[in-house]
Amino acid sequence: MNTIPITKFGAELLKAELHRLKHVERPAVINAISEARAQGDLSENAEYDAAKEKQGFIEGRIKELETTLSAAQIIDPATLEVEGRVVFGATVDLEDLEDGTKFTYQIVGDDEADIELNKISISSPIARALIGKEEGDVVAVQAPAGNREVEILAVRYI
Repeated sequence: MNTIPITKFGAELLKAELHRLKHVERPAVINAISEARAQGDLSENAEYDAAKEKQGFIEGRIKELETTLSAAQIIDPATLEVEGRVVFGATVDLEDLEDGTKFTYQIVGDDEADIELNKISISSPIARALIGKEEGDVVAVQAPAGNREVEILAVRYI
């Protein structure tokens, strides 16, 4: 099995979700199923069907999280010694050379990527373009709006 890179923070979030699913959600849905069974005829019991569907989702997500965590290679960006290069886990400050827009991204694993939190997947086009580059480099990035050139203003490991 291949390892899955994930930041220390991302692994902690996945562990917390797994704990919640196993110790809160799973018992609640089991209780809902037994309450629905107590109502009698299961063939026309919408609560039973909904609870069974939710149980399937929860069990599937538990298995997915356990698989991901068992294959995880946890990387703590704060402990990296890479001399200013953009690597997995790095937080990168960028400036779009065309319009001067400045933005920041952290390069994370696929399971923890969230563009609203400025966390981009290591497999995204922008992350692949940035990996290995250094502060001050100008990088051509393939974006949905077309090719852009960005300058790396800073690389941090937090």
